[in-house]
Amino acid sequence: MHKKKAEHKDVRHEHKISKESLEEQTLHSIIELQKVHVNFAEKFDKLSTQIENLLALFELAARNFAKQPQMQNTEKDKEFLEKIDKLLDQNKLLAKGLSLMEEKMRERLYGPGALTRTGFKNIPSMPQNPETKLEEI
Repeated sequence: MHKKKAEHKDVRHEHKISKESLEEQTLHSIIELQKVHVNFAEKFDKLSTQIENLLALFELAARNFAKQPQMQNTEKDKEFLEKIDKLLDQNKLLAKGLSLMEEKMRERLYGPGALTRTGFKNIPSMPQNPETKLEEI
C-alpha cells in the first residue's frame, strides 16, 4: 500500500508539471501572437499611408490634366500625323516596287510565263540541301 501512495504522488507531480508547462507554452504563444499583431498593425499603417500618398498623386495629376486643355490636336500633332501618312505612302510604293522586282527576277530565273495571276506555275522546287547556293538555283 505504501507503494501505491508513492506512485500516486508521482502522477500528481507529473500532472502538475505538465499543466505548468502547458500554461507556459500557452502564455508564450499568446505573447508571440501579440507580436505578430503589432507587426501586422504597423505594416497596415504603412500601407495606409502609402495609399494616401498615391491617391494624393492621382489627385494632383487629375488637377494638372484638367488645367491644361492642350491635349487637343495641336499643330505639332498634325505635322506628326502628316509625316506618318507620308511614310505609309512611301512604304506602299516601296512594297509595290519590291513586288515588281521579285516578279521580274522570277521571270528571269524560271522563264517567261512562269507566273500566273493566282500564283506560280511550272517553277522547279527549291533544293532541299541547305548548302546549295543561290547561284546554283
